[in-house]
Amino acid sequence: MSPVLAGVLQLLALMGALALAYVPLGNYMARVYSSEKHLRVEKWIYKGIGANPDTEMRWTAYLRGVLAFSAAGVLFLYLLQRLQGSLPGSLGFSSIEPAQAFDTAASFVTNTNWQSYAGEQAMGHVVQTAGLAVQNFVSAAVGMAVAVALVRGFARSRTGELGNFWADLVRGTVRVLVPVAAVAAVVLVACGAIQNFSGIHEVGQFMGGSQAWNGGAVASQEAIKELGTNGGGYFNANSAHPFENPTPFTNLFEIFLILVIPLALTRTFGVMVGSVKQGYAILATMVTIWGGFVVLMMWTEFAHHGPALQAAGGAMEGKETRFGVGGSALFGVSTTLTSTGAVDSFHSSFTGLGGGITMLGMMLGEIAPGGVGSGLYGMLIMAIIAVFIAGLMVGRTPEYLGRKIGPREIKLAACYILVTPALVLVFTAASMALPTPPNSMLNSGAHGFSEVLYAFTSASNNNGSAFAGLNANTDWYNTTTGLAMLLGRFVPMVFVLALAGSLAGQRPVPATAGTLRTEKPLFTGLLVGAILIITGLTYFPALALGPLAEGLA
Repeated sequence: MSPVLAGVLQLLALMGALALAYVPLGNYMARVYSSEKHLRVEKWIYKGIGANPDTEMRWTAYLRGVLAFSAAGVLFLYLLQRLQGSLPGSLGFSSIEPAQAFDTAASFVTNTNWQSYAGEQAMGHVVQTAGLAVQNFVSAAVGMAVAVALVRGFARSRTGELGNFWADLVRGTVRVLVPVAAVAAVVLVACGAIQNFSGIHEVGQFMGGSQAWNGGAVASQEAIKELGTNGGGYFNANSAHPFENPTPFTNLFEIFLILVIPLALTRTFGVMVGSVKQGYAILATMVTIWGGFVVLMMWTEFAHHGPALQAAGGAMEGKETRFGVGGSALFGVSTTLTSTGAVDSFHSSFTGLGGGITMLGMMLGEIAPGGVGSGLYGMLIMAIIAVFIAGLMVGRTPEYLGRKIGPREIKLAACYILVTPALVLVFTAASMALPTPPNSMLNSGAHGFSEVLYAFTSASNNNGSAFAGLNANTDWYNTTTGLAMLLGRFVPMVFVLALAGSLAGQRPVPATAGTLRTEKPLFTGLLVGAILIITGLTYFPALALGPLAEGLA
């Protein structure tokens, strides 16, 4: 079987599996977030944290819950790392240095999972399981909660109440993430991923010496790492490591886990607003962009520009032979179009244009399909912008789902869109202008610039994947990427929740002959165009200095 055909068959199998899961999972999540009943274990959690799950919150109270919970998570994870040397199960590893501990705490609490360390050489069992794995669950649940709050903003009228953050957080974790991740972990163990709490072992003889490997609860963390679009790997090689991702089947299964919740949330959105066609329109937009990126990536990576690439069947540098070009391209696009930092190949070793595609995927705002929750609310913000543009074209006040998009709503949407590009471009410019940060670049010229641009694009968009080649374990990069992750996660959430509160307080506007039909293919095309044009205008100069210059050289 040719590598190209293998890649196409993997793509078709993945799309079939996602299609089968779309309706049942989307409907189930709609029932979870609309239910008025509480499970017994949920009642115990509410009692333990002192929360009343039946109290409705306005957007300001909802935001305070998000920020308070996340701040406590950053503090707890930071202290856990700083005390690692004194904890049992540390595998003899010392405590993490302050700058790196801050960067890692910010990374996992913001669902970014950027790692400036090698997991098997730095983190013991306690930090991995009680710290990092726990944040993989709850940071994903926070994103889902904020998305559901925005959906309620569209679904409700003449009220500023958006639900209860604590109830949404607990339900997303207990009823969605934990059960699905448990099943996924069993599948990964059955396919060869490890799951233990063993110590460090000396393995084999290599060049006259041995190699040390430590075990860990890898399969369970790998499952939620992909399902929650987190990305932090137990090992430095991440999902390229055979202990995390042993076979081509597990590689495809992990891509399925990355995409299934973000895509199914569009069904949840449609059910909750009372029009599944609106959910299908958002889904079509996501799938159009994702499919286009997959095709472009496979084309660039399978292009044969020389005898070495012809012999290997494509650009195999930095890729695992067990996954091939097709599996690596599919994984690379899926992880950078979501907020997943997992990688099964080194993006720095992709072709120049291929590396640019991974960067552009993050620059879109990771909305096709995006992270769990963050992809949906990001896409809904872009839908508001597209409706506003259409309103300008016909000289009519824009409406979306029966809500007028007035000055307040469009200002909040515009602020949401501007936050992340500002962080990416300002931090990248500072890193290139100051004398010390460029020393972390492995390469010079366009590729070296791409390393820095990718790092801040990944951090600010809460993706977490690394281009490789950049030494990010310095005080400068640990501090600046930590700040970029925190600002890139929580400042946009302020605008999302404020927008949700504004929409929920409106009186529904009846549709008329002049109302834009946002469930039609025309709107899907308008939305795709708006996303690509806005991103292109924002990032084109930076892309021209990096991946485009390298790819066209």
